[in-house]
Amino acid sequence: MRAIGRGLVCASSVAPSDAIVVDNFDYNYLVFEHTAELQRSGIGTRIYVPAEASRDPTRVGTVARLIVEAMVRVADVHDPEIFPVPEREPISLNVALVVRDTLTRAGVHSVVLVTPAFRSRRAELIYERVLSPVGITVGCAPVFGSRTPETWRQSWHGVQEVTEQFLKLQYYRFYVLPFLLDDSSPHGVRSAAS
Repeated sequence: MRAIGRGLVCASSVAPSDAIVVDNFDYNYLVFEHTAELQRSGIGTRIYVPAEASRDPTRVGTVARLIVEAMVRVADVHDPEIFPVPEREPISLNVALVVRDTLTRAGVHSVVLVTPAFRSRRAELIYERVLSPVGITVGCAPVFGSRTPETWRQSWHGVQEVTEQFLKLQYYRFYVLPFLLDDSSPHGVRSAAS
């Protein structure tokens, strides 16, 4: 059981980088808190936070912006760039593609991805696959809450979270990345029908 939990967590690889990317779609305050710690320690000074776009895909949704700004303020993250990302399936891949374009325009060559621990292996896999071809190296900083690889099975919510993340990891590993990622397309995603 511990091995299942450990298999979902990326190996922590935090080194000074051009930027920190906050894996934000679960609105997990601990991720922002850890980002602030890394920023203060000099791991990265530029912070990039993807947030759900409004109906206008060029703007962050009002609720998403307010939530991110509250977490940034409370965690004491300085000068983040909050930018819109679509919620189109496959969501994590589409977010990573927008992050890639944003980082490329900004001239970023290395990032640390700060992400909830049990989704961190999947996030690392996606970001490495999307960012490596454009010359951006990815480090990973998994953030644990109350559940760890040793304790997740002690509660229903832990079992639910690990089961969901395990299935999503397999979905991305065996279907999305091999069949839906299209490196030749500027949008990067093939239609699921093709």
